Amino acid sequence: MKHLRIASRWIARWQNWLVAAALLLAVLAGCRLWPHPALRSWLPSSTAVYDSKGHLLRLTLASDQQYRLWVPLKDISPQLVDGVLLHEDRWYAWHPGFNPYGLLRGAWVTYVRHRAPQGGSTVTMQLARLLWGLNTRTPLGKLRQIGRAVQLELFYSKHDILEAYLNFAPYGANVQGVATASLVYFGKPASELTLPEALTLAVIPQNPSRHLLSGDGVDNALISSGLADARNRLYQDWLSRHPQDAGLKPLFALPLALRARSRLPFEAPHAVEQVLAAQQLNDSNRSAMVTTTLDLDLQHILERQIALYVKRKASSGIVNAAALLLDTRDMSIKAMVGSADYHNAAIQGQVNGTLAKRSPGSTLKPFIYALGFDQGVLHPQTVLRDVPTAFGPYTPENFDGHFLGPITATQALIRSRNIPAVWVASQLHEPSLYDFLQQAGIGRLASEQHYGLSLVLGGGEVSMQELAELYAMLANRGVLRPLRLRADDPEPEGTRLLSDEASYMVMDILRQNPRPDEVIGAQGLRLPVYWKTGTSWAFRDAWTAGSFGPYVLVVWIGNFDGSGNPAFVGVEAAAPLYFQIIDALRAEHVPLNEPIRAMPAGLRRVQVCLASGNLPTQWCPQQGPAWFIPGKSPIRVDNIYRPVVMDDATGMPACPPFDGKRTHVEVYEFWPSDLQRVFQQAGMPRRHPPVNPDCSGSEHVNGLPPSITSPLRGSTYTLRLKQLGEERIPFTVTNDADVHNLYWFVDDAYVGRSAPGEPLYWQPHGAGRYTVRVVDDHGLADQRILDVTLVE
Repeated sequence: MKHLRIASRWIARWQNWLVAAALLLAVLAGCRLWPHPALRSWLPSSTAVYDSKGHLLRLTLASDQQYRLWVPLKDISPQLVDGVLLHEDRWYAWHPGFNPYGLLRGAWVTYVRHRAPQGGSTVTMQLARLLWGLNTRTPLGKLRQIGRAVQLELFYSKHDILEAYLNFAPYGANVQGVATASLVYFGKPASELTLPEALTLAVIPQNPSRHLLSGDGVDNALISSGLADARNRLYQDWLSRHPQDAGLKPLFALPLALRARSRLPFEAPHAVEQVLAAQQLNDSNRSAMVTTTLDLDLQHILERQIALYVKRKASSGIVNAAALLLDTRDMSIKAMVGSADYHNAAIQGQVNGTLAKRSPGSTLKPFIYALGFDQGVLHPQTVLRDVPTAFGPYTPENFDGHFLGPITATQALIRSRNIPAVWVASQLHEPSLYDFLQQAGIGRLASEQHYGLSLVLGGGEVSMQELAELYAMLANRGVLRPLRLRADDPEPEGTRLLSDEASYMVMDILRQNPRPDEVIGAQGLRLPVYWKTGTSWAFRDAWTAGSFGPYVLVVWIGNFDGSGNPAFVGVEAAAPLYFQIIDALRAEHVPLNEPIRAMPAGLRRVQVCLASGNLPTQWCPQQGPAWFIPGKSPIRVDNIYRPVVMDDATGMPACPPFDGKRTHVEVYEFWPSDLQRVFQQAGMPRRHPPVNPDCSGSEHVNGLPPSITSPLRGSTYTLRLKQLGEERIPFTVTNDADVHNLYWFVDDAYVGRSAPGEPLYWQPHGAGRYTVRVVDDHGLADQRILDVTLVE
């Protein structure tokens, strides 16, 4: 019985112990499993911004003004991890957060032997001091540190604690964490450290103020002599565990060199700030590391060329510039220079010029012609009129103040003629240029009525980045895709805004635009360059935009305060810098092979009469090929060259019926009256087709009908009531070459006759809507609605 009682007591004790152990395990499991914040979130993090090849562009300060970059434990050099544990906490894997032997040894040395204080802290205790800001120089503070260390061990795994310590450890001044220290002092990620570098970083946190003598930075002259000694002593301990590294001993004999914090890179500032601003706006949990699409080598090429160009052109008032280089294959921004000098306050250098809304000048003209090609308004060899023209209340002028008369669409775009471009824009519908820009995502546009046709010549505002998207759309055959500045930005398929055929034809025209220095040094240039210039009103902005190889490049010259300069002309100010950058890229052997783009299947080559751009007749003396979209491009027959049957005896046009034995045929050029005037003003008058007044004129039925140029289409004329009997409205018209008389009617009532090129003045009898009609002496006519209002 006695033995049974003893056995039962032992069983009861073991049961109590098991229950207590189970409770303890449950408490420990509960501490570990209970939700708690990740250690990473305890302190704010810096952000490291890299280019696409892994070059550091910027390391930002955390919100508490510390350089603190978080990296996972797996991305830290194993040699550094082992070195830290060997130097600071060899029993880390086994203790519960504190090491009794270490604490007793530290107390003996500090309080009994009165030597230099030793804390005996473990990695966990050091992390507790960093997280809670504890004062551990007193016994009470040390007890608090032990308690917090035990708390950490209960709530977090050994892996998490070691990871947090390595990311929060002090490394002098405001540098914290091994990832930050590796970037600051060695210029490389913590995963790429050599053994001497890893062991150097392993010994610094124990006493950073003693090892690093500078509070403002670190360089060779400001490293304590003890740092190398401490590192070498750790290397000897290292060899006891890793004897295979004995061959690295010569490396530890080399002078110890650490970089200064002032040498942290500050690259591509405008692009980096755009990335950081977007991240702050969109990300609630900011990423510690951001990889951009930038290529630092290409960034440096653009920066150098802009700096050289501005320095060379300073005497002409060119002191600022911006440029953007875009890869059309994936829409990644490869280089962004927002100003000529980020640090120059005189030019407001910190403004990102690639985001600024500016007048684009004529850089939108390619898209007007592309829309015209798609809507069947014209084809590349259509002959347009570069003559004085009014479009409602809008009367544009050419940049040079002159008019060229008949000009093909190709040459009108290459030579950036304003009148033809405005005419093409006036013919557009569904979409108009305004609708197209809205579909393309151009932001902050006013109403369409606000701009009218002035939008064609830069009346609106776009940013350089928006303009780059548009030109990339041309290079990508009409498909609009968004820009990408972060490597993790998605690559959407995009939206088609132009046909493959229209984009191809516009690119073909832009390729024919000769370089401004072609005579001097571009004969050997085999690289196709598709480019267009632009100059804003009052010479405030000079642009050149286009593509070459796989890239789109946009260049801007101007001042951020909007002040003008007569030197700010696109072809004279921006184009030289544009081609200077291209030449520099070629000199640096940047691959510039253009992506293979097959000719659109829906495109054809047809023969046209070069004088009119229309299908040729047998009388057309010069013919040439033109791109043509079947089912879209306009089909007209040439009517400039016309045969006239001449009487052999009189030298005058013969009257029908013709006598074949006494007549012959001569071909004349029948130019409209407005073009005839331009030829005459240019000193190149065309021979006027002869007219025999005795003939009925039936031979002229194929001539051009008249076209009213005043009154203006869609306009309302406002007249003063008191001067109703005095004010007159001019009627003008463009007519065929062999027209001699024009007859005017208002609401079917005859009001007068005028000769070609002469206005007829009409006096309205009151407010209302009138129908104005003109008939030429061939019986061809045109009409227009005229609205008249009266005011006091």
